Amino acid sequence: MKRLRVDRWTGQLLLARPGACSASTPRAALRPAAAARCAAVRNQSTRAMPEIPTDEDYADGTDHTRFPPLEKLPPRATSLPSPPPERALQSAKLAAMHARLSLPEKLPLQTLARALVDNSADENPLFNNTNLAFVGQSLIHYHVAEWLMCRYPRLPMEILYAAMKGYAGPAALHQVARSWGLEHAAAPGGEVDPGLLQFSLHRPGSAIATLGYKRAEAEGLQKYKWRHGISSRVVFDDDFGQVVETDKAAQLRRADTEYGNEYTRSLAERAYANCARAVVGAIYAHAGREPAKAFVRSHVLSRALDLSALFSFKKPTRELALLCAREDFEFPIARLLSETGRLSRTPVFVVGIFSGKDKLGEAAGPNLELARNKAAMNALKSWYLYSPGEHVRVPSDTLADDAQPWAPAYIDMGEIIGR
Repeated sequence: MKRLRVDRWTGQLLLARPGACSASTPRAALRPAAAARCAAVRNQSTRAMPEIPTDEDYADGTDHTRFPPLEKLPPRATSLPSPPPERALQSAKLAAMHARLSLPEKLPLQTLARALVDNSADENPLFNNTNLAFVGQSLIHYHVAEWLMCRYPRLPMEILYAAMKGYAGPAALHQVARSWGLEHAAAPGGEVDPGLLQFSLHRPGSAIATLGYKRAEAEGLQKYKWRHGISSRVVFDDDFGQVVETDKAAQLRRADTEYGNEYTRSLAERAYANCARAVVGAIYAHAGREPAKAFVRSHVLSRALDLSALFSFKKPTRELALLCAREDFEFPIARLLSETGRLSRTPVFVVGIFSGKDKLGEAAGPNLELARNKAAMNALKSWYLYSPGEHVRVPSDTLADDAQPWAPAYIDMGEIIGR
């Protein structure tokens, strides 16, 4: 096999670049003009930058004659807090996202690009997504709330709050936006691709306005663990039953702005969630009510959430007895259905809860007490998770042009014991 000379390769590569001289060619053999060019060329780390930038140079000091940009940027692009709206038509990432989400054709790319600019990146409300996110937040919460109340009419209020947060909370919408293939920029600026999510970790920005009141005793709830009942949560708190955070509490919660701590992760989560809300608001603004509702059903309500895992009972047998008394059922009685290995290390007891001849629940456990409690929990879950059907009708269905008159939905009288 013939051996290859690597030094000849390096010489050819250097000669292919304008103004470079070959390593294998002696300097005396070069023409005078070529020798002068080789002598004038210096390494990038030692070459002095020109004192006065030319018109081809940008504000960041990069010599674009040697390192041309990937796309044509307007002069002084780095001075803008967010990309100009006209650059949205030239972004491949933005067009791919529009097609990937099957967004309506009425939604322009400029509005979609605005939905990707957080208020921490650009404080101007005419160019950030604050207004769109507020509209999208209201729509998402409305559709999720009406669907949960009509699909599961017997849910306790605390479980309803937890389900609302599981479907429309910041963590859930953060995962929704991530599933779209959305990426974020390292830092916001006018030179960033409009198809990237832009937010700042050094300027948190203002939170989106939500329903609820700022409690005067909010600090006491956090510090002294005061009782926080369901009635006050319904009246004073936000859509998830959480205390509306004051500005002072938000400042105390802020840590240093180094990357990777809990505070910066919460900022990224909030930015992604606001982006998902802003996309819904943009669809509603340009395409109307029905496309926005279909988008919420496809991307938010289609997510799997195990509601049975949200329950936590303190006294299940007592609550089941009160439920049977309220509904005029016979008093529940626990009966042993089967057992195995009573005298072994791992016994198993199967206990059923009966109200007359009707079996309300059944469960297995390592002892009789635990099996009875688990059977009572299963009976309560089967009552609270009652559903009239998968495709249940909601009040917003009557807003369509050819909709039938609304038939009142079944709503239960409420839970048994306030938690």
